[in-house]
Amino acid sequence: MRTIFVNEKDAVRNWYVIDAANQPLGRVAAKAAALVRGKEKVTFTPNQEMGDYVVIINADKVIVTGNKETDKIYYHHTGYVGGMKAYSFEKKLERHPEEPLMLAIKGMLPHNRLGRKLLKNVKINAGADIPQAAQNPQKIEL
Repeated sequence: MRTIFVNEKDAVRNWYVIDAANQPLGRVAAKAAALVRGKEKVTFTPNQEMGDYVVIINADKVIVTGNKETDKIYYHHTGYVGGMKAYSFEKKLERHPEEPLMLAIKGMLPHNRLGRKLLKNVKINAGADIPQAAQNPQKIEL
């Protein structure tokens, strides 16, 4: 077998829309991470940015199972002494509805400069509108 190397400039990159309304957080994040990474393509190479662009709509309507709405805690440190902040999933969804999905997808991508580059290909919207409609994104069902 020979590895197929495609130049990143020549790669065909599509736009996809995922509707997160009434879908589990992890399922939406896993599908988005796989599409952004390019895992479903024949030309997948682990060290190249070959994936597609993903637009997630209705991020404020994503669900979690069990007691995670109150028990799941997100931590953030301000950088100052005693600056540890903790937010439940419920509070995080109220203040910043896109952030739980963004953090879940970020955790599923490589933790290096490629992962930071791939994360820019994910667009998350709290509402149902698609600002990237000019790219003719394809709708994906989960």
